[in-house]
This record gives sequence, C-alpha cells and structure tokens, in this order.
Amino acid sequence: MNQRQLIAAAATSLMSMALLSSPALAQNAAKEKCFGIAKAGQNDCANLAGTHSCAGQAKVDNDKGEWKYVAAGTCKQMKGMTMDEAKMGAKKS
Repeated sequence: MNQRQLIAAAATSLMSMALLSSPALAQNAAKEKCFGIAKAGQNDCANLAGTHSCAGQAKVDNDKGEWKYVAAGTCKQMKGMTMDEAKMGAKKS
C-alpha cells in the first residue's frame, strides 16, 4: 500500500467514525418527561391515572396526565409540568 492509499484509507475511517458517532450523541442527550404537552395519540407511554400503559393512547391534546420525552430544560418553555407538578395537579382535581 503506498502512502497516498494509506492516507485515503485513514481519512475514510475517520469520516466514517465521525458520522457513526453523531447519532449516538443525540440519543444520549439528557431527556426529561414533560407532562401536559402531548397531543392526542402522541404520548410516550403510560399516563398518571393508569388508564393505559402504551404510547400513542392519549385521547385529548395537552392532558395533564400524559407526557412526552423532551430535551432536558425545555419542558417549562413548552408550558409543560414535571411529574411532581402533574401529580399535585391531579390531587387538586
């Protein structure tokens, strides 16, 4: 293998590693549950009331017992609630 081929192979390997690592970084970004922002049929899992245990079963938009994963720190910007806030709201109702 000559020097030019070796450099090309090394560059290709580095580019491949960079492309493969980018999605992994995005998946590992900190996430949090945000209650009260899920649209009907777009929740991420079970609700607080326990009436269903699967994603996509929210019946109405912005139900305070339904949640979605969002990037950490963005829930309040979307007018959402933490789990503790949602539980407190459910007790008052």
